Amino acid sequence: MPHPITLCTRYSRLGASSRLRFHALLPFLEEAGFAPRLDELLPDRYLEKLYAGSPAKGVAAAALFRRFGRMPHWERDLLIEYELFPRLPEMLEMTVLRRHRYVLNFDDNVWENYVSNPLLRTKFDTLCRGAAGIIAANDFLMQKISALNPRCCKIPTPVDLTAYIPSYSYRNDGNIPNDGKVTAVWIGTPVTFPFLQELAPVLRQENRWLRLLIIGGGSPVPGVECLVEPWSEATEKQLLATADFGIMPLPDTPFARGKSSYKLLQYFAASLPVIASPVGENRLVVTPGCGLTATSPQEWHQALKHLADPENRRRLAAGAARRAADFSLALHGPRAAAFLAGCLSRPA
Repeated sequence: MPHPITLCTRYSRLGASSRLRFHALLPFLEEAGFAPRLDELLPDRYLEKLYAGSPAKGVAAAALFRRFGRMPHWERDLLIEYELFPRLPEMLEMTVLRRHRYVLNFDDNVWENYVSNPLLRTKFDTLCRGAAGIIAANDFLMQKISALNPRCCKIPTPVDLTAYIPSYSYRNDGNIPNDGKVTAVWIGTPVTFPFLQELAPVLRQENRWLRLLIIGGGSPVPGVECLVEPWSEATEKQLLATADFGIMPLPDTPFARGKSSYKLLQYFAASLPVIASPVGENRLVVTPGCGLTATSPQEWHQALKHLADPENRRRLAAGAARRAADFSLALHGPRAAAFLAGCLSRPA
């Protein structure tokens, strides 16, 4: 008999963390003997309002109320994205979880969300201590989590290599006119767009030869030739294939150190070399054969000029394609399912 389990996600497929760390795992969970069912907390209109800069608290409150109503239909075993009830006390959540075995799944340093709230500051610590197991996306989170619970496993946010178009083949097929400019791509949400804006002075100085493709949340960077495209699951892969290299600037903050470097993995999957800030997981993901790291404006200038050379781009693009295999869904999907099976095979 299949092993029933409820996946308590924060979002539908529209939310990247839920799409990539829960929805993408469904076939691997089924192959491992699970019968997964999804319980999605926040509706799409929550993210649509949030990214449009509109108040979304009412949508979130209504979503929490509806999740309480669905609790009787949950299975005994749960796979949870961060927490069940955001911004509600840990005592309430642990009271609910006494009736379940649960595994937590983290891809961000969500501890930072509650650091200034004395009522919630210890919530994630408490949840981690009571978990049957914990999946973490990067070393920063693993270090934090392993001190709370020894049953933890690092699973990077994996990328489905079969869904991406190698940029070099897309160009060779004549899909992109050669106008002499080099295209750098940044993909993200309005939450992380300020990280790109911090790089604006550097990008402006390279405007003679460089254009910027922005996919997702954001607006044109003043003084930089920009193409701004809305994000959609249907178009992101083709848009990435039109670029020459990818960038991921990050500040050195506790929140940024907990990021999962997924942008870089997408760039690799599209055979794009990268330039990234050496913050958190980026330090491990970017190797000399697939891209460059840069901290200061001067280092960013040097890295950009290095990738202005088509021969350098070609060499690093080949390394990026090879590096992508280390983070493939085909590799890490079965690992996540096997870890979950091991955690939930123990007696309660």
